[in-house]
Amino acid sequence: MRVLVTGAAGFIGYHLCRRLLHEGRGVVGADNLNAYYDVSLKQARLAQLQALPGFIFRQLDLVDGPAFTALLATHGITHVVHLAAQAGVRYSITNPHAYIHSNITGFLQVLEACRNQGVAHMVYASSSSVYGLNQDLPFSEHRSADHPVSLYAATKKSNEMMAHSYSHIFGLPTTGLRFFTVYGPWGRPDMAYWTFAERILMRLPITLYNHGLMKRDYTYIDDVVEAMSRIIARPPAPDPAWSATTPDPASSSAPWRIYNIGNSQPIALGRFVAVLEQTLGIPAEVILSDMQAGDVEATAADITSLDRDIGFTPRTSIEMGLERFCRWFTAYREGRAGIGNRAQ
Repeated sequence: MRVLVTGAAGFIGYHLCRRLLHEGRGVVGADNLNAYYDVSLKQARLAQLQALPGFIFRQLDLVDGPAFTALLATHGITHVVHLAAQAGVRYSITNPHAYIHSNITGFLQVLEACRNQGVAHMVYASSSSVYGLNQDLPFSEHRSADHPVSLYAATKKSNEMMAHSYSHIFGLPTTGLRFFTVYGPWGRPDMAYWTFAERILMRLPITLYNHGLMKRDYTYIDDVVEAMSRIIARPPAPDPAWSATTPDPASSSAPWRIYNIGNSQPIALGRFVAVLEQTLGIPAEVILSDMQAGDVEATAADITSLDRDIGFTPRTSIEMGLERFCRWFTAYREGRAGIGNRAQ
């Protein structure tokens, strides 16, 4: 197995590359190092990876289809994990074209390259945001998700449908992963938990939207990469029980599959902040505000299928996960990026 990870300098990509390298896999990372958030953080992650034997990095934009196809051919790639994307729900409201460029056009180039190079399995990042207006908790892949409330979510749902067409027409095995609020060391500065920790440490107020009445299925990064590592090695087969008269939205007569990757234990925002306060040893000053556009009140993952198919059970409590994040975060702010990078 030789794996190409796109978005390798990103949060999940970084951790997945480390995991695969420690498993002895050959790993090639690709990233365009865009400036959506602090590029120095991406470069710091990349420096950690480049210090590990067996890691190869190439900087490129996935929209450059010929260059991406050549990358697969040159390195004999057998499996692709496509994590590169324009992230952020609220950013998609003000910068919609960036999402079409990266998440639609870029995704098409990845599909084409995987098809042309005969890749054994393409795994790609979807998002829990595709559930949109669905309020039937916990969210199940086996129920429809056709009413996204942000363009970001719409592009991720589109990715699932694009992948299905390639699985159906060309027999390309594809698996989409709907991530639920991933957090942990080396995370993203635009995520709420990072912002909360930063502002609490600076003794600045934090804003809780929907007056704090939010629930999220916070999923620790080590649990996420454990599930991903197992899934990469299990390309989907056509579902012999699938029926067009009673279609299952999570499987197909093609080699195509959708999984939720979540903790399956949603946490109220108030409790999340309380654990963060306790971990940092500093009380938070809270401002309550109305719901933001494109947001949803609660998320919760049904991971029954994940447990059945790969034996995945998340193991990290919110207390343990935030303790590991805060330990890394305080070291990172002090310029000691290598300290606690594995958050053991």
